Amino acid sequence: MLLLSVFWEVVKAIVLGIVEGVTEWLPISSTGHMILVDEFLKLEASAEFRDLFLVVVQLGAILSVVVLFWRRIWPFDKRKNTTEVRETLTLWLKIIVACLPTVVVAVPFEDAIERLFYRNPISSSVTVAAALIVYGVLFIVVENLNRGKAPRIGSLSALDYKTALAIGLFQVLAVIPGTSRSGATILGAILLGTSRPVAAEFTFLLAIPVMFGASFLKLLKFGLHFTGLEAAVLLTGTAVAFIVSLLAIRFLMNFVRKHDFKVFGWYRIVLGVVVLLYFLIRYGL
Repeated sequence: MLLLSVFWEVVKAIVLGIVEGVTEWLPISSTGHMILVDEFLKLEASAEFRDLFLVVVQLGAILSVVVLFWRRIWPFDKRKNTTEVRETLTLWLKIIVACLPTVVVAVPFEDAIERLFYRNPISSSVTVAAALIVYGVLFIVVENLNRGKAPRIGSLSALDYKTALAIGLFQVLAVIPGTSRSGATILGAILLGTSRPVAAEFTFLLAIPVMFGASFLKLLKFGLHFTGLEAAVLLTGTAVAFIVSLLAIRFLMNFVRKHDFKVFGWYRIVLGVVVLLYFLIRYGL
């Protein structure tokens, strides 16, 4: 019976890792999907550990970005000439500038944000559903408005500091559950005149300090006092998220070179309606 229980918890971690690996990068809200999955595959652990798992499993996702974009983000690659090293360091400065709004808002007000959006399951579910639908509509509207327009920024090197900071301001919107960090930054970047590939790539790179920071703070708060089962669940979910993220990022980068984001907008709207109806029925509202 004990072995069966351990096996089932590992299976849940695998499913959650798959969901995280796909939804963290596609602009469809990992939170919205995790809330639905958690309804049917809830980890048998304390609420504190479940919260930790949902944040730390992102480490697997972010490590995939580091692997895929290693040559672009590592300034000390011996194969790079002086100009390329300078471009890499400049890129990191832009990433840091874009992270400043999140550091100013999300870190000092983390507890207040959690109380406001995450503690009450009913209000949290309604917020997620509303954000999914609203941003889904925005994706469709923005893509329709941009149809036929040439982007102002067609490469990462052409992305200026002012635009990077503005994209960082859009990232702050992701503190609202259901928004999607990648969705907010991609939408913001497109509105600011970047091409879709640049919007997606900068979003991936921007996630490196943000998600590493969020995971580190959660680990610091929870501590490293894991049971053997908790450690196995955490490592399994993280490893699966890493593998699936490699595939998801490659898919999205290929997709945006030929297509717009409207399909994700429609998907968000449908998912938002499903989430809303499910929880209306669930809580008898």
